[in-house]
Amino acid sequence: MPHAHPARAYLDHAASTPPHADVLAAVPEWLATLGANPTGMHTAARAAKRALEEARERIATVLGCEPGEVVITGGGTESDNLAVKGTVRAARSAGGPDGAVVAAIEHRAVLGAADRVAREGSAVALAPATREGLVDLDRLADLLDERVALVSVMTVNNEVGTRQPLAEVAAIVHERAPRARLHTDAVQACTWVDADAYAAADLVAVTGHKVGGLRGTGALVVRGGVHLLPEIEGGGQERDLRAGTPDVVGALALALALEGTAAARIGEADRIGALRDRLLAGLLAEIPDLAVHGAAERRVAGFAPVGVPGCDSESLLVLLDLAGVDASAGSSCASGATEPSHVLTAMGVDPGTAAGALRLTLGWSSTEADVDRVLDVLPGIVRQLRGGA
Repeated sequence: MPHAHPARAYLDHAASTPPHADVLAAVPEWLATLGANPTGMHTAARAAKRALEEARERIATVLGCEPGEVVITGGGTESDNLAVKGTVRAARSAGGPDGAVVAAIEHRAVLGAADRVAREGSAVALAPATREGLVDLDRLADLLDERVALVSVMTVNNEVGTRQPLAEVAAIVHERAPRARLHTDAVQACTWVDADAYAAADLVAVTGHKVGGLRGTGALVVRGGVHLLPEIEGGGQERDLRAGTPDVVGALALALALEGTAAARIGEADRIGALRDRLLAGLLAEIPDLAVHGAAERRVAGFAPVGVPGCDSESLLVLLDLAGVDASAGSSCASGATEPSHVLTAMGVDPGTAAGALRLTLGWSSTEADVDRVLDVLPGIVRQLRGGA
C-alpha cells in the first residue's frame, strides 16, 4: 500500500536548512525594534549595539571562543575567503612565508580563495584525499614545511559528510609547519558536533542557514594572536576585519539557531541518523550497484551520499523534483553542480558512479514520511533511466 506523503520531501539540508520556528517567531520584533545602525551614538544605535554584542557573546559560548574572537560576516563563503586570503596576505605583507596547503576535498569557497592567492604569487598545494573521504594525513605531512602560512581542512565534508581528523591534522601542522595557521570550514559541522571538534583550529568558519538561522549571516572565529588582512575594507567595523554595517538581526538569529542546535544535538543526531540509516538500507535493497560514498564510521548523521551507476545526476534530480523530492547532486555553491564533483574525483570514485551522484541530506525538519517518499519513488526512477520497466 502506498505511503501517505507530505506535499514535498526536502532532502537538501546540506544546501540550506529551514529556519527554526523560534527564529521565525523572533525576527519580526527584531526587525521592528533594532533597525538603527549599531555604530551610531544615539539611543536606538546603542540598543542595536547592545543586541549585537549580546549575540556575539552567545555565538562565542557555543563555538568555544571569546566574544572578541567572533567576526560577524555575510556567510560561510565570506568567512572562508577572509580566513584564507586574510592569513596569506598578512603573512606576505609581514615578509614571512605565504604558502598554503588545502585539502583537495574542500568547499569551493576555500579552493577559490586558495586559487586567488596562488595567482598573487603564493605557493599553494592540494592535499589528496583517501577513498574514504578523508584528507590523507601522510600526504598532507609531506606538503608541510616552514614556508606554509595556512593549512585548511574542513571539519565535516559538505558533499559526503565525513568528519575529518582535525586534531590529528593540527598535530601534524604544529610539527611540520609551526608558523602556519590552521583554518577549518565548520559550516556543515555545527549541527552534528560540538566545539571540541574544531577547538584545535585557529580560524573557524560557520554560517546561519545551515543551522536553522538566516541566509546572509555567518561568523569567523579568529583566535587570539592570529593576524589577518581584511577582505572588505571601509568603516573599520568588526575589529577592522569586516567593514560594513553589521547585520544585527542576522547575528541574533545565528546565536539563537546555534543555541537551539547545540541543545538538541544528541537527540536529533540519533533521530536523524536512524532516518538516514533506514533510507540507505532501503535504497541499497532496491537499487542494484548503488554506491554509498565515504566511510560510514566517519559520516555524520544527516548525510546519505550515493552514486547510481548508469544514471546521470541531472536526470535523477529532474525526475525526483517532479516526484516531489528536493535533493542535490553535490555542493549547491558550485556552478555546473550536476557535473562530477571535485570531491568524488579526489576520492577516486569511478567516473560512471560519480556522474550519477545524489547528495540526500536530512535535518531537523526531516520525518519518516520524507524517507518513505524517497524509497517509494527513487528505485522506479532509476529503473526508468536504466531502461527498465
